[in-house]
Amino acid sequence: MFKSTLLKPIFAVSLLILGGFAAACDRCQPPPDPGANSSVQCIVALTSLSADLVHRLDASKLVGIPGSRLLENQPGFQSLPQVSQGRSQPNLETIVALQPDLVIGASGFHDAVLKRLAELGIQTWASEVNTWDALETLTEDLAIALEADAATVLDRFQRCRGSGGGATPRVLMLVSHQPILVPNEKSWAGEMLNRFQLQNAAATLQSDGPMAGFVTLSAENVLEVDPDLLLVVNAEPTTLQNLEQQPFWQKLSAVQRQQIHQADYYGLVNPGSVAAIEKACEQLAKLSAQDS
Repeated sequence: MFKSTLLKPIFAVSLLILGGFAAACDRCQPPPDPGANSSVQCIVALTSLSADLVHRLDASKLVGIPGSRLLENQPGFQSLPQVSQGRSQPNLETIVALQPDLVIGASGFHDAVLKRLAELGIQTWASEVNTWDALETLTEDLAIALEADAATVLDRFQRCRGSGGGATPRVLMLVSHQPILVPNEKSWAGEMLNRFQLQNAAATLQSDGPMAGFVTLSAENVLEVDPDLLLVVNAEPTTLQNLEQQPFWQKLSAVQRQQIHQADYYGLVNPGSVAAIEKACEQLAKLSAQDS
């Protein structure tokens, strides 16, 4: 009796999971006439941004997504199979079982799994979104592949920009505390600051580490830069607390003037999703309106 009671919920969950995969596989069967429909029918997205874009362009063709806090509570994503969790590599078998005709991943991070999928005959895209041009190009390319209209999404991107005008504050964006990482102009974060005419205090500093577009600074470097405003990214929940404990912190003009702001990692450092980008744009628009 105990065994039967225990197995019922497990069996129900199994049916739910298998049902999701079965539904995806049914949708992904090729048409009887290969020439009847040449557009992409089933996409597995390995990044939250590509999943969000596909969902906005044609939700019916999205069959697999990454596990991400940006998607987990959003309508339309809960029933889709997850092919990865957090920063872990995607599960190759799960992806193949979904029978996609296109898999979209991030250049660099997903290179290995994309290479293996390509060897299995599955079309793959490796995207690198570190500029607005790259974001718009990815959106347009997806729309072409899906035979969808990208105008609505692109219009939202166009509204995400600064109004121009007078002098804006010199901003130093701190992405981590150990080491102290800041974005230069060759990063998505740097592009975001530039889009709102915010002066990136680290714009011209050369990247010297494994993360392209980011520069490692010493405490002395930060004091030398001495920005008008500090933007601390919550990539880790204790980043600001740890910085506040550093001896150099109280010597900064921005700290003394209480010009310290916190920002979400998604939208500002990692594009993440359309909504995350828009939220970051709203914050930067307010900062750009401040007197320097």
